Amino acid sequence: MGLFTALFTFFYHFPQIYKWLLKPYYIISFLMTVAFLLVRKAPGLCEHLATQREDGNSCDFDWREWEILMFLCAIVMMKNRRAITLEQHIGNLFLFGKVANVVLFFRLDIRLGILYVVLCLAFVMTCKPPLYMGPEYIRYFSDQTIDEELQQDGRITWIVEFYANWSSDCQSFAPVFADLSLKYNCVGLRFGKVDVGRYEVVSQKYKVCTSPLTKQLPTLVLFQGGREIMRRPMIDNKGRAISWTFNEENIIREFNLNEIIQKCKKLKIRGLNEDGQNDCQPEEDSNELETENQTESKKDQ
Repeated sequence: MGLFTALFTFFYHFPQIYKWLLKPYYIISFLMTVAFLLVRKAPGLCEHLATQREDGNSCDFDWREWEILMFLCAIVMMKNRRAITLEQHIGNLFLFGKVANVVLFFRLDIRLGILYVVLCLAFVMTCKPPLYMGPEYIRYFSDQTIDEELQQDGRITWIVEFYANWSSDCQSFAPVFADLSLKYNCVGLRFGKVDVGRYEVVSQKYKVCTSPLTKQLPTLVLFQGGREIMRRPMIDNKGRAISWTFNEENIIREFNLNEIIQKCKKLKIRGLNEDGQNDCQPEEDSNELETENQTESKKDQ
C-alpha cells in the first residue's frame, strides 16, 4: 500500500519533481542514490566485479544484494508513512539509498566503499539543499526585532516558527508553513519565523534547543501580546520533544486557526481596507518593506 501511495504521489507531482531535478543538489543526490546500480550494470566495468551468483554473471545482482535492496524498500516505505511533504518522501529515498550504497560498495570492494564515503562527505559539505522560495506572508525576525514585534500590539496573535537552515525537517516544513500563512494571514493573525540556529540568544530565551538529539526543530509557538500561549511539539521532563506530526490539519486543529480567524472578523480591528476588502483576507504586509534592518529576507537566511 505504501508503494502504491508513493508511486501515485510521484506521478501526481511529476511537473514539480521535474523542476527539482534541474537543480544541482537533486541531480547529484539522484546519481549517488543509483551509483551502485550504474556500476553493477556498466558495460566494460561490471565484468571485472566480484559476484556470488552461481552462473558467474557479474553484471547482475546476486541474492545478497537483492536482500539489501528489498530491505531498503521496506525501510523507505516505513519512513514515508510519517512523511508529510513530497520533499520528505524524496529525501528519505535519497538518504537511505545512500546508506544502502555504502553497504553494497563495501561488500563489493572496500576501495569502492571508501571512495563512495569520501564522495558522500564532499557532497554534504559542498552542496546544500535549496531553500523554499515560494510565496508566503511571513515576517522574518532577528534577535533584535522579535520581542518588539511580538509585544507591539496585544490584539495580534502570532504563530512563530523556530527553525534552523541545517535541519532537514525545517526545510521540509517550510512549504507547509508558507501555505498556512497564505490561507490564514490577516490583521489579527500573523506568521513569523526566526532562525535559532543563527541567533543562539533567541533559542535560549524561548527555550528551543537546537540539538538534533532533542528533536525540537521545527517548533511552533503561539503568542498573544508577547506571551506564549502554547507550543508544538511539547517538551517532556527530560527536555526532549514529544512526537508530533507537522502537517496542515494538525496545525489548524491544535492552534485553532479557524476560530482565531472568526474572532478576527468579529473584532474588525481596522474595519475595511480602502478597496472595501475585509482585513482578515490574506494581504501583503506593507510594513515588511519599511526598513531593511527590521526584517530579514529569505535570501539573507
